[in-house]
Amino acid sequence: MLIVEPSYQIQDELDRASLVVRLEACGRVCYKSEELISTDSALPFVRKIAAHGHNSVLEMAVMTLLLTGDLELEPLYALQPKYLVIDPYRNGLLVTGSVRAFRECAAHASQSRLVAAMVGFLAERHPYLFEGVAESISTPADLDTIGVEKVALPDVELLPEPLLLRHRYVGVKFIVNRAVTHELVRHRPCSFLQESQRYCRYSQDKFGNQVSFIKPMFFKEDSAEYKLWLEAMARTERIYLQLLETSTPQAARTVLPNSCKTEIITYCNLLQWRHIFSLRTIPAAEPSMREIMIPLAAELQRRYPVLQHA
Repeated sequence: MLIVEPSYQIQDELDRASLVVRLEACGRVCYKSEELISTDSALPFVRKIAAHGHNSVLEMAVMTLLLTGDLELEPLYALQPKYLVIDPYRNGLLVTGSVRAFRECAAHASQSRLVAAMVGFLAERHPYLFEGVAESISTPADLDTIGVEKVALPDVELLPEPLLLRHRYVGVKFIVNRAVTHELVRHRPCSFLQESQRYCRYSQDKFGNQVSFIKPMFFKEDSAEYKLWLEAMARTERIYLQLLETSTPQAARTVLPNSCKTEIITYCNLLQWRHIFSLRTIPAAEPSMREIMIPLAAELQRRYPVLQHA
């Protein structure tokens, strides 16, 4: 049995990585297969994810485009809010969406000139992410009247505050208990990838042949309550490992409690982070959630003062 402290990590390094590197790093959290990452593993992994329609992984990378020229506004705006973040900008449109969003636009709005222009632009730059998708798009004869350019992340950072809030996405990996993640995933506009107890077999060597639990902030270590909690976790681990001898991980996990350690990536724009902090850092919030969200809010607010404004 391993007892760990809750923690978080802002995914700055992945912001500077390629799309496929980002998608692989996030996707492997679900299966805790990070040991399989190599210099040439990202592209095959992402191709397989896309081919199998594992769309939650494809939500973990966004792209911001600037559209100019002869723009049809209504058909594209009709796709909101499910797919894209769209704002008027410099006589054009600023459009931010995940890989999944642009792929699903191609599937559901294949007659839109703007979708054709965006997906065509992205498929040329990232063909491995749009295999079998770009081919379904109709290509209008007047497509050359629409300009598409990619807005680099440093330029997104320089957008005016209202646009920065909507178009700057930040990913954070949390190591917390499952009670916290049960609440976190209720923030529906966000994207999530979580360590899967269904696939992870904690009796394997890479997990130390043990179950990890998050140290509860409710009990002092020398208290009777903490000793009872330790006893309960040890008993649960013993039963779980015994069940794995004859059962699958998805069957054995049914005995695991909320105290289990889990990893979850939360990916959303600054506007959603501001909303999360407004709910999850106040005195009425769940204490274990406040334990992790208060320091995260302080760090992100230092980086982005706009998060301090209500």
